[in-house]
Amino acid sequence: MSIPKVSIRQVKAARALLGWTQDDLAAAAGISRPTIKRLEASDGPLGGRTETGDRITQALHAAGVEFIDENGGGGGAGVRLKRPNRANDDRY
Repeated sequence: MSIPKVSIRQVKAARALLGWTQDDLAAAAGISRPTIKRLEASDGPLGGRTETGDRITQALHAAGVEFIDENGGGGGAGVRLKRPNRANDDRY
């Protein structure tokens, strides 16, 4: 699975969409909360070790977040939640 490089703002927005704290993201990604806190204290692209960034984005992706790349038509990068699979969801 190919997950695009994301920004710190996308990580924070993804956490907000999920209602996750830094502790929640740290647990889901298998890294420490101080690492999340340190990374989120900056701006720009998600920094740190490549493995750490991959674990963060994979944890968010597994929780239902889709990362949206910036496009040529003026749309900026962002995040959204995946649509639920209605075939497997009894509420629909």
